[in-house]
Amino acid sequence: MEMIIFGTGMLVLAAGVCLYGRQKERRLLERLESMLEKARSGSFRQEEIDETMVSSVENSMARFLEDSRLAEENMNQRKERVQTMISDISHQTAIPISNILVYSQLLEEDCTDPQMREYGTVIRQQGEKLQFLLDSLVKISRLENGIIQTVPQKGELGELACQVKSLMEQKAGEKQISLEVKPGKEKVYAWFDRKWTREALMNLVDNAVKYTPSGGKVTLEVVSYSLFSRIDVRDTGIGIEEEELPEIFQRFYRSRDVLSEEGVGLGLYLAREIVRSQGGYIKVSSKKGEGSVFSVFLPSEKRENVSRL
Repeated sequence: MEMIIFGTGMLVLAAGVCLYGRQKERRLLERLESMLEKARSGSFRQEEIDETMVSSVENSMARFLEDSRLAEENMNQRKERVQTMISDISHQTAIPISNILVYSQLLEEDCTDPQMREYGTVIRQQGEKLQFLLDSLVKISRLENGIIQTVPQKGELGELACQVKSLMEQKAGEKQISLEVKPGKEKVYAWFDRKWTREALMNLVDNAVKYTPSGGKVTLEVVSYSLFSRIDVRDTGIGIEEEELPEIFQRFYRSRDVLSEEGVGLGLYLAREIVRSQGGYIKVSSKKGEGSVFSVFLPSEKRENVSRL
């Protein structure tokens, strides 16, 4: 009888220990879950954790989360300093660059000396290059820091392609390049930010015109898919070597075959970041000596939480 009572007592004790252990584990998991939730919301602070009430696992987790929070704060502060510096440079150089462009244009138009007119052309081209570089850096910095956010809305891609054509026709005409739009048999819709997507496409068309010889052709073609809609920017230009294709979207990257052409190597990077911010992507195919196709894929349906880069 005593053995039965003893055995029963041991079972009850074991059950109690087991139950206590499970409750302790559950409380630990609940506290860890609470810590992670605060970390996700950005409200976690290590001083809120009572070290007398938590385990070493929780302490380690708390230190890790606090270090992560501080690292993120430091990164945001560095980004803000870079953004401020770029904005200051852009602001301080805007008027000097404008003056350079005005006076260089006067040299081109009014000077009777052919050599001086040529100097004026070179100065204007370099001034425009510097202006484009600063404008691009400001846009990239603001996009990456979320100061500017894309706001996708449903729109018709054929209409967008026609707008890009009208804005780029003069530049294409200066090189006697044909610029065409193939809108498709039916209207094709997608979700995109009209202003920023137009700028991305203009960057792609600008590149196509720049690297297509006189007498060539650049075509914007609209294609519909189930999940995405697509705009192709197709040219009959010099093409890109296959081994260079993974590199062309990097900042300041310029192909060794086009170093003689004007450019700063930011147009493709900016175009890709704009499209990415809307839940889309860009693909490229190219054949050396025959031309390239840059395909911009934009969501056919509305997507959430894609405006931050």
